[in-house]
Amino acid sequence: MRILVVEDEEKLAEILVRGLKAEGYQVETALTAADGLDLVEQSHYDLLLLDLQLPDYSGTALLRKLRQQRHDLPVLVLTARADLESKIENFDTGADDYLTKPFAFAELLMRVRALLRRGPAIKSSLLRVADLELDRLTHQVRRAGQKIELSPKEFSLLEYFMLNAGRALSRSMIIDRVWDQSFEGLTNIVDVYVAQLRRKIDESFEPKLIRTIRGLGYSIEGDAE
Repeated sequence: MRILVVEDEEKLAEILVRGLKAEGYQVETALTAADGLDLVEQSHYDLLLLDLQLPDYSGTALLRKLRQQRHDLPVLVLTARADLESKIENFDTGADDYLTKPFAFAELLMRVRALLRRGPAIKSSLLRVADLELDRLTHQVRRAGQKIELSPKEFSLLEYFMLNAGRALSRSMIIDRVWDQSFEGLTNIVDVYVAQLRRKIDESFEPKLIRTIRGLGYSIEGDAE
C-alpha cells in the first residue's frame, strides 16, 4: 500500500514516514500543495495524509482540486484546527476522515488502516464514458448496447481508464495500478493490452474513446459519469 504525506512540518513528516514504513507501508512526502498535486497526478497512491496549512495554498484547496478532477483517493486530513466549521468544510469538500493535532500515532494508524480497508468511495457500480458502460458488480461491459467480452486483466485496465476518464495516465501509473507491481523495462505490456482493448471497444464503434497521449501514455475520453 502506498501513502502520500503532504505536510510542511518536516519533523512531523519524518515521524510519520518512519512510523508508517515500520508498519510496512510505502510512503512518499511533499512539503507543498503543488508538489502533492503533482505526485498524485504522476503516481498511484492508496491514501493521502493531508495537512491543511501549507506554504503555497491550503490543503482544503488541494482537496477541492482532487475531487474536481474526479480523484477518488481516500484523504485523511491532519490539522491543528479543531473547530466545527473547519471539519464541516473539509468533509463537504471531500475528506474521508479528520484528525486534529497533536495526535497519538496509534490513533493515526487505526484510522489509516480503516481507510485502506474501505478503499476509494464507489458512488455507483456503473461507469459510463459516451455509449460505453462498465458494471463493477456484474463485470459486464457494453458499448451501444452490445455486450463485450473482456479478460479479467482487460476489465481491470478498462475500469482504471473509466475511473480516470479524461485524465492522461502514464504506462508506469497503469502498471502500478492494474498489475500492482513493477514491470521494469516491460512497459510495452500496457501497449499490448491497450491494443486488445481497442479492438474490442473501439474498432467497430464511433467515436474512438481510447486516445494515445504522445510521450506519456493513454486516456479515455468522453462524457464520463
